Amino acid sequence: MSISEFRKKKLLYVFNVFFDVNQSGEIDRKDFEMAVEKICELRGWPVGNSRNTETHESMFKIWEGLRAKADKDNDGQVSVEEWCKMWDEYARDPDSVLDWQLRYMNFMFDLEDASNDGGIDAEEFSIVCSSYGLDQQECRDAFGKMAQGSEEVDREQFSKLWREYFSSDDPASPGNFIFGKTSF
Repeated sequence: MSISEFRKKKLLYVFNVFFDVNQSGEIDRKDFEMAVEKICELRGWPVGNSRNTETHESMFKIWEGLRAKADKDNDGQVSVEEWCKMWDEYARDPDSVLDWQLRYMNFMFDLEDASNDGGIDAEEFSIVCSSYGLDQQECRDAFGKMAQGSEEVDREQFSKLWREYFSSDDPASPGNFIFGKTSF
């Protein structure tokens, strides 16, 4: 069973927009360094701030977990092929979520929950997703599809949506919209 074109488009979207920050065609530590700078700047967390330090620590644990799982040729980079293969393995058994995947999911939830009230609303969601170059209105539209009429998405709902994003081949799955895009 090979990965569907639909799921591959979703995986490449996350690879290119959220992970391959320097657009080199591969994910490496430098991408994570750049992502940390971007996130801390977005949130106003200067060097020395505890949230800046936490972000660094969390993101580099995510990088180490990703590299350990996906970097099959041990070159210090995760290629598109390695990325897709890893997520295809996940889709075959979503209950076997890896520590770094769970850490990244929780990191994204916490980043989007700027008010720290346990839920992500359309405004919080669109601010974070649009900071990655997405159209803010498309992000709001994606939130509406993701939230299915609710005003907020809590961590438990986000976890279910996350699983759908990385494992579902159904274009109508609400999880397809968790990264701010409305079509693939």
